[in-house]
Amino acid sequence: MYAKEIGGICWIDLTTGKAEELRDFYSSVVGLEPQPLSMGDYDDYVMKSPENEEALVGVCHARGSNANLPPQWMIYFNVRDLASAVKECENRGGKVICPPREMGDSRMCVIEDPSGAVCALIAPQ
Repeated sequence: MYAKEIGGICWIDLTTGKAEELRDFYSSVVGLEPQPLSMGDYDDYVMKSPENEEALVGVCHARGSNANLPPQWMIYFNVRDLASAVKECENRGGKVICPPREMGDSRMCVIEDPSGAVCALIAPQ
């Protein structure tokens, strides 16, 4: 479902202060099946298809490094070099909402473009 090439969308998730409530909302409304994903002291949720167990989206708590993220569906764009992408974002009038950090075997950050739209950038380490 997701693109692996540079510029493609590789993931979508929702960060919210009401993760359990919205996990149940999307489970009931869309038919997704939640699977807990341990974040240490709490669980976020990978939402899967009931038809093939494919992980489709995530529902995350607005805690820790996600505390400052807006409550919206966030798309993640693949980039070749995260540091270069962040520099280019800032040079072109955008800003970094959440600084680069590790996420699995990748590094990611959240940016805001000059119009105010927010997205995430992700690159392999």
